[in-house]
Amino acid sequence: MQAIYDVSAPAKLNLFLHVTGQRADGYHLLQSVFMLIDWSDQLHFEVRRDGLLSREDLTWALPPDDLVLRAARALQTASGCTLGAHIGIAKSVPAQAGMGGGSSDAASTLLALNRLWNLQLPREKLAEIGLSLGADVPFFLGCENAWIEGVGEKTTPVSLPSARFLIAKPQAGLETGLIFSSPVLQRNTELAIISGFASNVYGFGHNDLQPVAEMHCPEIGQAIAWMATKGLQARMTGSGSAVFALLAHEVDWHDAPKGLLVKACSNLERHPLWGW
Repeated sequence: MQAIYDVSAPAKLNLFLHVTGQRADGYHLLQSVFMLIDWSDQLHFEVRRDGLLSREDLTWALPPDDLVLRAARALQTASGCTLGAHIGIAKSVPAQAGMGGGSSDAASTLLALNRLWNLQLPREKLAEIGLSLGADVPFFLGCENAWIEGVGEKTTPVSLPSARFLIAKPQAGLETGLIFSSPVLQRNTELAIISGFASNVYGFGHNDLQPVAEMHCPEIGQAIAWMATKGLQARMTGSGSAVFALLAHEVDWHDAPKGLLVKACSNLERHPLWGW
């Protein structure tokens, strides 16, 4: 195998995000449900025999040492593989949106290079490598919608009904660290149980990060207000600036405020790389 093309890296939405505590090491304890959606980046991989890693940005420019290169390097180190790769990235999922774009790219990179380099590492080993790159990476390696706990490393697969969602991403983004370091962040939300979530899948809970995020990025509140004019109840996903709402009826969103990226998406039952 010399190359693997058109590898999908789908985004996710946090149906809710509760902060239930904080550990002594500063990491926050969370509860959430991560849901895969059909808004995806596409990655392309070609073997390099010289052991080097190179990257080609096919849409917009990425940071010099992004999560994809870090994932590839971590896999080389963990496996002792002497092969390299040239990686092309066609980004579609916006950055700093709370949609896990970078983490999904890293997970798809681990899965693809595990195949391309014929490493045959078990998914548990890939998840261990992934966790060192970011708390969301193991979720994307799990390839299923999941109930998330701990600092993001505890995942329980959940089944979700098919649905469509409207997502709106302001131009402004948000740094995760800025939100979690805020002294006004709510950190003691009562623990929820899966059965409680299951009784109201698309209306359950809230996002504890949203009030802090709106303080730093007023465009989030403006996007939610615009969605309300369409009869949609929106909330923020993750720690980024994107908001989403269940699309229970057809909506014309072409009058969206300038600078607001709007897209309708469907959820996925499983990751496109399920079985890899």
